[in-house]
Amino acid sequence: MPIQLDVDIQAEGKPLNHFWSVCVGAGRAQEGLRATWLEHLKVVSEHCGFQYVRFHGLFHDDMFVYREKDGRPVYNFQYVDDLFDRLLDIGVRPFVEFGFSPKDLASGPETIFWWKGNVAPPKDYSKWAGLIRSCALHWIDRYGLDEVRKWYFEVWNEPNLSGFFSGTRTQYFELYKATAIALKSVDSLLRVGGPATSNFVPDERFDGEKEDISHHAVVTKAEKLDLLEWRPVWLERFLAYCASEKLPVDFVSTHPYPTDWPLDEKGALQKFTRGVDATATDLKLLRKLMNHGPYAQAEIHLTEWNSSPSPRDFSHDYLQAATFIIKTNLESIGLVQSLSYWTFTDVFEEWGAGDTIFHGGFGMINYQGIVKPAFHAYRFLHALGDEVLARVKGGIVTREKSTHRIRAILYHYPKEVKQAPPISAGTRQRADEILASGTPDSVLVKIKGMRPNASIVVETLDDAHGNAMHAWQEAGRPEAPTREQTEAIRRESMEVLRETHVSDPKGTFAWKRPIQPWSVVFIREL
Repeated sequence: MPIQLDVDIQAEGKPLNHFWSVCVGAGRAQEGLRATWLEHLKVVSEHCGFQYVRFHGLFHDDMFVYREKDGRPVYNFQYVDDLFDRLLDIGVRPFVEFGFSPKDLASGPETIFWWKGNVAPPKDYSKWAGLIRSCALHWIDRYGLDEVRKWYFEVWNEPNLSGFFSGTRTQYFELYKATAIALKSVDSLLRVGGPATSNFVPDERFDGEKEDISHHAVVTKAEKLDLLEWRPVWLERFLAYCASEKLPVDFVSTHPYPTDWPLDEKGALQKFTRGVDATATDLKLLRKLMNHGPYAQAEIHLTEWNSSPSPRDFSHDYLQAATFIIKTNLESIGLVQSLSYWTFTDVFEEWGAGDTIFHGGFGMINYQGIVKPAFHAYRFLHALGDEVLARVKGGIVTREKSTHRIRAILYHYPKEVKQAPPISAGTRQRADEILASGTPDSVLVKIKGMRPNASIVVETLDDAHGNAMHAWQEAGRPEAPTREQTEAIRRESMEVLRETHVSDPKGTFAWKRPIQPWSVVFIREL
């Protein structure tokens, strides 16, 4: 069925919140001290409009924030100051994730990733609270209270997973309590939230103090994943605990990846991808739970999201990643305050550096500074107007309130693909198969009420335009590319197809054309 948009720009519009541009993710704090990371952040800030960036490892020992001498805390903010100064100079604020434990404060030796982030709970919550207070006071002294009140402070990352938090659910709740009280003791308007848990689940694996893998069978034996009742992890218990303890919750956070990676009866890891509408469905449930819970006014920030939680999923490099981003965000309008893409750059080292220049990293920019299709998806979303005039399956028309000019997006997520982009691990075969799937469609656009003879630019992101993988393949898949090859691929990856049109003397723009699977079209009035 054709994608049809028929709208009069004089019609009444509805306010549009660009929740997709609020926050974006990155790997760890120490990576933010590198020139390449900062260069990539400048690019996505300029073109995609991201306002905040979130990352792990703020308290990791390579940031040197905390150590003990003779059992007494010693603070050192030089590295964090350097990082935060540079973020703010770019125009991006920190979405602060408090974690992990500094080694001298950790209650155990458990670590994660090659850089060994310490995931044990603090051994002394009073010292942890002192660290939180000292950080807040230092940042207020350095950046001013008005500025720091604009930040967000999240407690830990995915504490429901033993890999990220070796403690229990009760210990996390106590950690949140200590953190929230410490932060609010500095200033009551500093914003704190959690529980920062992982993807939704349809079973009872997280109902106890620690994960019970025996419940994984609900997923591994399910015939249809999307008929299961997927729910956010810990959220309702977290809110009930905070209410009973009279704790502040300025925002809630969780990570709605449309995937689940349970263990089967033989202990083998299984990787499942849910339906293409899974994220929007999850966010609708989350909005409903919050509306009827004890913290109905709290904001909702999804502080990590992607098609999968793997930094070696080749589909992240492909065109279908962009189409999925567009579809999911447009279908989630009005539900949450932010849906933070994980991540903006392939300067990302949870499991070390990627073996190839396109290794399936999370980033919308690869290590060499080559933008992927996901970058264009966020560039298009950011360029939309601030009023919605029409939404249909496969497209949206918006208007800039100040200029009254049109911005529209159309996309073709083929109906043959029922899932979010499935993980393509080990090889690119699955990603190539998905890219080749689907049948062409057509778009019919009619926009009335424009200025007579108004100039209109149509940008198309497709397999041959703005697609870094295509540019790299055309160059012969060089590993590693020369400086000249890198620059050529970098230029080509930025170049979507651009066409110029003009509205008729009555101010009507009518446009019809075929659209290939996975293509995204952006229309803007100059």
